[in-house]
Amino acid sequence: MSDRLFIFDTTLRDGEQVPGCQLNTVEKIQVAKALETLGVDIIEAGFPVSSPGDFESVVEISKAVTWPTICALTRAVENDIKVAAEALRYAKHKRIHTGIGTSDYHIKYKFNSTREEIVERAVAAVKYAKKFVEDVQFYAEDAGRTDNEYLARVVEAVIKAGATVINIPDTTGYCLPDEFGQKILYLKEHVSGIDNVTIATHCHNDLGMATANTMAGIQNGARQAEVTINGIGERAGNTAFEEIAMICKCHHNLQIETNINTQKIYGISRMVSNLMNMPVQPNKAIVGRNAFAHSSGIHQDGVLKNRESYEIIDPKDVGIDENSIVLTARSGRAALKHRLHLLGIELEKDALNKAYDSFLKLADRKKDINDDDILMLVGKERTANARIQLDFLQVTAGVGIKAVASIGLDIAGEKFEAAASGNGPVDAAINAIRCIIHRKMVVKEFLIQAITKGSDDVGKVHMTVTYNGNSYYGFSANTDIVAASAEAFIDAINKFII
Repeated sequence: MSDRLFIFDTTLRDGEQVPGCQLNTVEKIQVAKALETLGVDIIEAGFPVSSPGDFESVVEISKAVTWPTICALTRAVENDIKVAAEALRYAKHKRIHTGIGTSDYHIKYKFNSTREEIVERAVAAVKYAKKFVEDVQFYAEDAGRTDNEYLARVVEAVIKAGATVINIPDTTGYCLPDEFGQKILYLKEHVSGIDNVTIATHCHNDLGMATANTMAGIQNGARQAEVTINGIGERAGNTAFEEIAMICKCHHNLQIETNINTQKIYGISRMVSNLMNMPVQPNKAIVGRNAFAHSSGIHQDGVLKNRESYEIIDPKDVGIDENSIVLTARSGRAALKHRLHLLGIELEKDALNKAYDSFLKLADRKKDINDDDILMLVGKERTANARIQLDFLQVTAGVGIKAVASIGLDIAGEKFEAAASGNGPVDAAINAIRCIIHRKMVVKEFLIQAITKGSDDVGKVHMTVTYNGNSYYGFSANTDIVAASAEAFIDAINKFII
């Protein structure tokens, strides 16, 4: 008999805490619906008390999805729990996720408390949450660095208080796999009532062991894995959704089953990458650009003779159809619509027509159009109504001459023009924008990344701009890297100029 592993996705909560990856409510609903189609069991929709936007997102996601459990995070604070319960009022299946730090580091330095007081606060939080929902998940923050005997004491107390799921996070990504697995096993063997609840893992990737630790937890009795799409998350990220799903699918000897439709993985990976402006590294397991690429002659020969010689995963199992990734200028609207559908994006007729027009213009400049190009085009449609837009840009640059940029901006329908020089074409373009937007803005981070390969490639630009002590994140993509840089700068300005 196979055991059922529940997949708890926290892309919209833990994943969204990455600087520059914040989504609006409409975008969060888009991701949540894709997660539902993917087969995710529990969606952690947000931390309602943290902001009105997070509260509203939990409300709207609760309305938008049907069968997954919607989970809201809280601290062990009554007001947090009350607000979470209010945000979950429309959820068909609701869960409150409350908890507190249990390691000596947290108890002493974060809470200035004692072990006894922490147990009392944990029990009180679970009992209070139980007044609002039946399904209460408790997290023992920094459980990875909590000694097992005390952790077992806390877990037993909250189970008696009514917790239905016990989350054991390796918050700092410190544990070794055998150590984390033994921690789960210790709880299984020493906690009264543990067989009546679900043990969850929540592992961070600070030392690159998030997936290994999660699997060690599963092999020792955990039956809920907390993950994020593409492994995004604070610092070095969380356990990658796609890795856990495919490990369970490939290793039949584990006899672990999930509800995941793995053929949807590639589409949602690209969707999240695009919406959060966070590129997937080319060598990323399962969903990276090179995950199924073979450059070695020996490997190519082996794959041609038998795919399983060097590939343990059929690309189609994760939603990659080699015959449909590339589009050209000869592709029609139907082909574009079909490819968007495979990527989890549905456009109305007018939006599709606009996207198709942009697609044709890009196809005239590039030989082949891939999935990232398409997602970039759709992303540009979302920012088409921004208050400040680039009207035109002309740059003169070269060896032995000063770079000069002339720029035109449309600001709420009014036209402005300026020219400026700089230390290169990008600097000149940004200086020209500064001549129109009179603000003390500093570019703190500037990242250029090619989507695929070739001199005609689309380049992505990520930019961090500081203004009034706050950081704002701009993003754009264009075959002209100077234009992409100017658009990314404007994108950041649009987020604070109001």
